[in-house]
Amino acid sequence: MANVIAIANQKGGVAKTTTCINLAASLVATRRRVLLIDLDPQGNATTGSGVDKLSLEHSIYDVLTGDCDFSQAIHFSEHGGYQVLPANRDLTAAEVVLLNMDDKEYRLRDALLPVRNNYDYILIDCPPSLSMLTVNALSAADSVIIPMQCEYYALEGLTDLVNSITRIAEALNPELHIEGLLRTMYDPRSSLTREVSEQLKQHFGELLYETTIPRNVRLAEAPSHGMPALVYDKQSRGAQAYLALAAEVARRQRKKSRNAQA
Repeated sequence: MANVIAIANQKGGVAKTTTCINLAASLVATRRRVLLIDLDPQGNATTGSGVDKLSLEHSIYDVLTGDCDFSQAIHFSEHGGYQVLPANRDLTAAEVVLLNMDDKEYRLRDALLPVRNNYDYILIDCPPSLSMLTVNALSAADSVIIPMQCEYYALEGLTDLVNSITRIAEALNPELHIEGLLRTMYDPRSSLTREVSEQLKQHFGELLYETTIPRNVRLAEAPSHGMPALVYDKQSRGAQAYLALAAEVARRQRKKSRNAQA
């Protein structure tokens, strides 16, 4: 059964979508079956995967509202090699529609139940707010990856996010936990970056991924071509960093499985 991971941070501009796309492609490169779910009305993960969000007949909105089956909304990322459940601006209306539906917090979880065995990993790109969409993502997920920049404002937002994850785990999804913290746009030359990074190590220990994602032009350019950095420029530092992250994510998963069986 798939490991469902939400990529979440209530702060925008921390490389959530970049992480979702490039981690998905890197996991595919290690022969994993991957589904990427775009749960952000901006639809950036959709376009970054090479899917035209303006010409969608069905999207994640229709799946959440029950207007179509999962199979009718699914697309394939030609360059990334993973499947995509796309989003566009229609998803903005889901906030209002979901409030009047039964089990509104579990619409995504219930939609995924019949297909979880089809994948090794399901990655959910969350919007940058604690909305009903994010609540659906966290209710459906096994765990959360938190991308963040090493700056003081990011530390303040991190406390709020961890508290939100804890509340949702207590109220809606007792299995939910933090998979790991990912340092993005990382510049080791900056004393502030090194200082905040050290604080993260002290507070979160093994939850902090060893892999860091550097500031990288290729990572910024790739989405405009509808492809992950791994395809756009495999030798770039950004692409290599996400390959290392995929290996680390898989390694942690194997360790958890061994501990569960022990």
